[in-house]
Amino acid sequence: MRNSLKLTTIAVLVMSLSACAVGPDYRAPAKVADININSPYQQAALAQSWWQAFDDESLNRLIQRALNENRTLAQARANVDRAYAVFQDVDNDILPKGTLDAGYQASENAMLQPNNDNVITRSYSTGANLSWDLDLFGKLRRAAEAAEAQAQQADILWRDAQVQLISQVAISYGEYRGAQLRLDVSKQNLQNLQQSRDIVMARLEAGMASELELTQIDVQLHQVNASIPAYRVALLTADATLSALLAQRPGQLDLDDVPRLPQLKQPVAVVEGENYLRYRADVASSERLLAARTAEIGVATADLYPNVSISGFLGFLSGPGLSLGSDTKSWSIAPSLSWQAADLGSVRSRIRQAEASSQMALAEFEQQVFNAINEMQLALNSYNLSREQQLSTELQWQASSKAVEISRERYDAGTGEFLDLLDSERELLRSRDQLAQLQQQSFIRLVEIYRSFGGGIQLI
Repeated sequence: MRNSLKLTTIAVLVMSLSACAVGPDYRAPAKVADININSPYQQAALAQSWWQAFDDESLNRLIQRALNENRTLAQARANVDRAYAVFQDVDNDILPKGTLDAGYQASENAMLQPNNDNVITRSYSTGANLSWDLDLFGKLRRAAEAAEAQAQQADILWRDAQVQLISQVAISYGEYRGAQLRLDVSKQNLQNLQQSRDIVMARLEAGMASELELTQIDVQLHQVNASIPAYRVALLTADATLSALLAQRPGQLDLDDVPRLPQLKQPVAVVEGENYLRYRADVASSERLLAARTAEIGVATADLYPNVSISGFLGFLSGPGLSLGSDTKSWSIAPSLSWQAADLGSVRSRIRQAEASSQMALAEFEQQVFNAINEMQLALNSYNLSREQQLSTELQWQASSKAVEISRERYDAGTGEFLDLLDSERELLRSRDQLAQLQQQSFIRLVEIYRSFGGGIQLI
């Protein structure tokens, strides 16, 4: 009865000590300066589908293939599996460990005594070897906390890789369509200039125009022709980028030649009071890193205290007869204590390193919050300004088209100046190409909104 009471008391004492873990307990920051960040991370509901609002089948197909085939995304997914396997391994360290062993040993003259000359001895052993680190000061538990936080960080980074990949595909698709559009605009401009050249040629043959006028219109024709290779290079570049993202060889995209940029049917809306930071995977990732670094302080601090472990054996030992039974049962138990008492200076140095790493992670997290806030605001402002510029340029292009039409009619009738026609043609070329650039820019900046908000923007 007394022995049973002693064992119970010892077990309760060990469990009480094991419930303690040295080092700071982690608390996720709820505020950075005047920015509230108390909402936990979650992937936005639209993060995996927002591009479907463009109703563009080609874009849908490209993104779906990228999600299935992209090698960087596959690497991020494998990293998640690896990180959780590491966590499970570390988390199991707190449990007793054991191995099943069987051994045989033969020796001759095992002892240097005359009566052992030419004596061969044989022995067999089989049983379980057990060991258990009692983790009285929580070193293993803090290590498990750090490993779990790092596994969660890997999972968040994988989700962020999906958002980044989708955004990259959409942007490259916009660049591809934009290059097509600018190439098509150049061809249309060539047709318009050719019409003006035909008029100048007819007037030259009638003695009503000069060689200078014909040469000047030819200059514009050559300028437009010279720009076409650059647009073809942009098209090839976008094709190569998309192909790489889709893990396929260039030239296999199978996209049509219709130069259309995706358009939204509804405007983008930001909900007042919504905490969009919770959709930012980079912010959540840096917060998980901070949690891991905080737990590592406890791992280092635990080395200030002794480590207690128990090892033992339970099985059978026998001689040449290899008889296994109650007579050959064997067991052993060996508690041990280790303490880095002679190296506490190094231990304290490791604690300071861990604390400094935690401070670095905190500063990185706080900076990431500021970066995210400013990036989201910049994305919204840039898109709105780009749309304003695009609408103004559309009006400019319409006015330029009208001016060219009037100038051409007047010049053809002999009542207009050639320089007026030349200037109006030049302005039309510039405004139409600028409009094509702005259409591409507006689309890309719209994609940047979705990327910077983690796919959390709603459509109204």
